[in-house]
Amino acid sequence: MEVYIMQIAPSILSADFGNLAEAVRVVDHAGASRIHIDVMDGLFVPNLSFGPQIVEVLRKVTDMPLEVHLMVQNPENWVEPFAEAGADVIMVHVESTPHIHRALTLINQSSAKSGVVINPGTPVSAIDMVLPIVQQVLVMTVDPGFSGQHFIPENLAKIDELVTIRDRNANLNFDIEVDGGVNAERIEAVARYGADIAVAGSAVYDGGDAAANLKHLKELIR
Repeated sequence: MEVYIMQIAPSILSADFGNLAEAVRVVDHAGASRIHIDVMDGLFVPNLSFGPQIVEVLRKVTDMPLEVHLMVQNPENWVEPFAEAGADVIMVHVESTPHIHRALTLINQSSAKSGVVINPGTPVSAIDMVLPIVQQVLVMTVDPGFSGQHFIPENLAKIDELVTIRDRNANLNFDIEVDGGVNAERIEAVARYGADIAVAGSAVYDGGDAAANLKHLKELIR
């Protein structure tokens, strides 16, 4: 029988920006499943972060999937640059564009897999129409834009809701990912509710020993 083990995706938003390549190598060797790259434009969220060049650099140092979380206005404009840079997954917020179906279709037409993201205040029903065309659904458990925020436990119910929807519809085939405030205290609950992937930033990179932190998180969900 196949044993379910939730994947952990370290978020480099919490890593040392001056040495991102090494930050990725460390967690790669420690057993990370993928790398989560937050892209912010200062408009959709009040912060700025990585561009396609970072993806291009990291693509050269790891074979792990690189997932790009677009927290930007007009995400359609950024699909091609990030896909060409080597992103394996590109995820867009349903709240960021009135053309969410078009944005996801553009991703599916590229070399990347598509994902849709919902903020803490957005119900799962807001993405019902696009679930058949995505490969990932990212549930935010903090308000997007900054690392190190407090987890909003009420959003765990969305994981359960998405698991039920997926199980009842044979034409749906998406992974459920959780992002925001996932740490050693929360990760067991995230796994128990049925998430396939958990993003962990501060919980991995704070304290100076990312490898040990990641291994500890992995032990908690075995």
